Amino acid sequence: MKQDRNFDGLAHKFAASIYGTAKGEIRQTVVWQDIEQILLALSKQPSNAAAELSVLDAGGGLAQLSQKIAALGHNVSLCDLSSEMLSLAKQDISDNQLLKKYQFIHSPVQNIAEHLQVPVDLILFHAVMEWLAEPIQALSTLCEQVKPGGIISVMFYNYNGLLFKNLICGNLNHIEKGMPHRKRFKLQPQQGIKPELVYSCLEQAGFNILGKTGVRTFHDYMQNHDMGDFSFEQIVAMEQKLCRQEPFLSLGRYIHVYAQKSA
Repeated sequence: MKQDRNFDGLAHKFAASIYGTAKGEIRQTVVWQDIEQILLALSKQPSNAAAELSVLDAGGGLAQLSQKIAALGHNVSLCDLSSEMLSLAKQDISDNQLLKKYQFIHSPVQNIAEHLQVPVDLILFHAVMEWLAEPIQALSTLCEQVKPGGIISVMFYNYNGLLFKNLICGNLNHIEKGMPHRKRFKLQPQQGIKPELVYSCLEQAGFNILGKTGVRTFHDYMQNHDMGDFSFEQIVAMEQKLCRQEPFLSLGRYIHVYAQKSA
């Protein structure tokens, strides 16, 4: 039986393996472009003009993206199931002199309504769904915490990207078994999420999808990152060029989708 994944005991390793890598840098760069568009859209609402936004970073880990939002003057509630992740994040946030912009919530994202007094302007729900037993249910719950006109930003481990990776690696037996999670790979997500389920959930919750972006559309499929006539800067630039075009978007190892709640 699937359970939600808690990163207590693995927080430091997770932080080093996920955030401190080329993969993490590509992810941060590509998604931040979308976040800039989100903040611009929210700033155009009369009620938000020159105002501090309320942001929920749901399952936010080290809060790397939300710290950039907080540095712009907005207020962030950081929620995580892992007390170790929250502790690491709090130290990093303190080092960046942003503590006054944060509140910390030690809780499953599914219980966040118990900790919020009112709905928020923006929710970040990044790289969490693939670690949950009931990911679509959790997304639906979070959608309820967005105020009318607010935006939810969702990044998820793409089922199609996982399937394609296994196909080109020749893991056909693994595919035929349904691509079960290999427990020996502790930092590999528990499952891929089918994009159509995410899009449908958002639309059924009364959201209008504003944009979609493939995250690492080709980087993870490259045969050898140490060979070839290229630089890492070229990889990042090419990812930025292709990430919002089909078919590359739908082959991203992750997909970032953002949607606005009907007013």
